[in-house]
Amino acid sequence: MLQLPPLSLYVHIPWCVQKCPYCDFNSHALKEGIPEREYIDALLDDLDRDLPLVQGRGLHSIFIGGGTPSLLSPEAIGRLLAGVRTRIPFEPDMEITLEANPGTVEAGRFGGFRKAGVNRISIGVQSFQPEQLSRLGRIHDPEQARFAAREATAVGFDSFNIDLMHGLPGQRPEDALYDLEQALALAPPHLSWYQLTIEPNTPFASRPPSLPEDDTLADIQERGHALLLAHGYEQYEVSAYARPGFEARHNLNYWRFGDYLGIGCGAHGKVTLPHENRLLRTVKVKHPKGYLEPGRPYLDQTWPIAPQDLSLEYFMNRLRLFEPIPKQEFRRLTGQSLDTLAGPLADARRLGLLAEDDNHWQLTPLGRRFLNRLLDLFIAD
Repeated sequence: MLQLPPLSLYVHIPWCVQKCPYCDFNSHALKEGIPEREYIDALLDDLDRDLPLVQGRGLHSIFIGGGTPSLLSPEAIGRLLAGVRTRIPFEPDMEITLEANPGTVEAGRFGGFRKAGVNRISIGVQSFQPEQLSRLGRIHDPEQARFAAREATAVGFDSFNIDLMHGLPGQRPEDALYDLEQALALAPPHLSWYQLTIEPNTPFASRPPSLPEDDTLADIQERGHALLLAHGYEQYEVSAYARPGFEARHNLNYWRFGDYLGIGCGAHGKVTLPHENRLLRTVKVKHPKGYLEPGRPYLDQTWPIAPQDLSLEYFMNRLRLFEPIPKQEFRRLTGQSLDTLAGPLADARRLGLLAEDDNHWQLTPLGRRFLNRLLDLFIAD
């Protein structure tokens, strides 16, 4: 029988001040005020309808993402978290993260978010260079970003994250390292450092900017990685670094093939149903207008993960982490025998992409470089 992993909750807030040209997330530029009360009511009603899927389970973490969740008032976030707590138990030492943009008005709310129950903030900085912020459609300036990080420390968050991009239009290695040095000067316990990619159906896809060549990108990644290690950070995930003990618990649960409910516009969920011997995926109605329409179901789609897709689904998540993977975890969380992996694992070992001992699999340095090639081995014929 399938065994239950930890359970997290993802809450989607779909509004932004303006849509960034690289963003393919489900976000919508504000045309008028946010219907806070109506939306919080809908989120809690949405959660009520999902609760039968997770009866008797407690929450491991909450992540409030978007969009720009920090556009909501601290009072609205407090009412949301209080409502969640009355519906589902919180595990001890819960991690509750809220994404924020570093404008000074929003950063001034950080104390209110802390009092509302948020204990970790994720600040979308992306760059400390005004010209790059303008190209990326960001509405803050470098000093506002620095203020937000200092405010996160001042109000007493248990941890905070800085989101930073590299491989930006026309970026030289020196520019990328400058951004990284500015972030490190703020001493974030956690730093997400990831390469800009051009996603379909975005303004950047229709009018692509000139991005650095592959050799330049490799130089940026090599030098940036060395700088982060020199400052005491460990790379525990493909695009995430943390000081020891400050890894994002919510993200770890995703990548360890944990369960999560998703509430809010377009939110995705994945839930283990052991007595039905299946894993269920859910997606909520995407557009705010439809999501808030009276009488309309929040649930847009639901489907079980097909048995032939479980290996790929598991490793697509698990291989984002650089820690050893317990072999028996695959059996516990997918319900499948290790024998189903014999062919793909033999190919992975032969290609030098994956190592193993009696109890664990481990991504090799070559496997990190060619992760997509490794994942291709688990695609069912």
